Amino acid sequence: MRRRLVSTYVLLLCMVLLALEVPLAVSLTNRETQRVLADRLADATRFAALAAPALRSNEFDAVKDELRRYYDLYGIASVLLDQDARTKSVFGGALPGDERLNAAIRGALAGRQVGTPATLWPWHGQPLIVAVPVNDGGAVLGTVVTISPTSRNRRVVISSWLELGLLGLLAVVACVVTALRMAGWVLRPVTRLDAVAHEIAAGDSGARVQPEHGPPELRRMSASFNEMADALAEALERQRAFVAHASHQLRNPLTVLRLRVEDLGTRLVDDDLARADHEIALAETDRLASVLDGLLALARAERGQKRFEVVDAVEVARGRWLAWRPMTERRGIDLVTLVPDQPLYARHVATALDQSLDALVDNALKFTPTGGRVEIEVSARDGGVDVIVRDNGCGMTEEQCRLATERFWRAPDAQNVEGAGLGLPIVMVLVEASGGRFTLGPAEPHGLEARMWFPAGPAPAPSPAPAAEAPLKA
Repeated sequence: MRRRLVSTYVLLLCMVLLALEVPLAVSLTNRETQRVLADRLADATRFAALAAPALRSNEFDAVKDELRRYYDLYGIASVLLDQDARTKSVFGGALPGDERLNAAIRGALAGRQVGTPATLWPWHGQPLIVAVPVNDGGAVLGTVVTISPTSRNRRVVISSWLELGLLGLLAVVACVVTALRMAGWVLRPVTRLDAVAHEIAAGDSGARVQPEHGPPELRRMSASFNEMADALAEALERQRAFVAHASHQLRNPLTVLRLRVEDLGTRLVDDDLARADHEIALAETDRLASVLDGLLALARAERGQKRFEVVDAVEVARGRWLAWRPMTERRGIDLVTLVPDQPLYARHVATALDQSLDALVDNALKFTPTGGRVEIEVSARDGGVDVIVRDNGCGMTEEQCRLATERFWRAPDAQNVEGAGLGLPIVMVLVEASGGRFTLGPAEPHGLEARMWFPAGPAPAPSPAPAAEAPLKA
């Protein structure tokens, strides 16, 4: 935007300079032309006054002496002709066959003063031709023509144009500097607003704009933005606090309720139908407890309490494989790890990779049939660490993968599967809070592939070797 503003200012200035300097350059050229033309007309008029008695008496010695001295002093050629256009005197090598010269002679013999060209443009190298009639009592006896070189006059015009161009260039430079400073002053609040908006979007709810820079209108906008950000942060904090407090407060009565339901189970001895209802009640309390645990985890992940750590993703993957292996063996599912031999260090918020792997493996086991396969793959990619959980279960469509990270969303064919629809949203929050990326997509040939990418972290410094004990002296 700054570039566009500066370009607009410079374009306007250039248009103003062109509107001013082009007429001024033409005016300077015309002024130099008029000055030279007036000087040459005065000289030619004086020679015409001297030539009148010479043409009457046919004695041209005095006139020739004047024209010779004039040529020797100024290098200006001259021609004296009678009323029949017969040449009486030539000094300086006139242009007898030049059409401009002939036209000037005809005009002067007709009783007019002629000067050509009308304007001494720098790109034309033609000499200045001035023709003045020689009059005697109203009768034209002949004409005096001067042919002046104009190279010096054209250099004067070019010099004037260069001065104008230099002044215009200085004006453009001054305009660019002023426009840059003004655009920076005007756009500094907008730039800061954009940066703060990105910081808030990245999770820094405390970022604010300092409203002391820029025009008054933008300062008021910065203050309004801060008020909006405060109100939004307060509303989000209240919402998260409500979810956390409600989940925590519901956990205690739910625990008491489950104990009571378990205690009722000891009294149901012979009634098979009652025992079935009792087991259903226990399952529902467990399901409600898992929902509350998910809400608590989601609220903690969204509170913005970011404490980063660097872990070996290969070691974490192997640890989660060992933790889930007993359950997968009982279900008859093959859980494997595809990891490199060397460590890969990832940087993320505390326990993000552990929690995400638990949620993804748990989700994969729910939808993988007996005899299926679940893979945990770790690799280096794009300057970070890729962690993939892949299964060969029923999978999801592209549209379902897009909706799966929304809270409490369940696939239409998974309504009877245990879960609350909070696992994948928790993974999304943890990965994005770590500055990573989380994507879901169909696996080949079937199943689901959950891909997490974390920024690479520095390898931990090796522990210093213990110092050797000094030998005891006797």
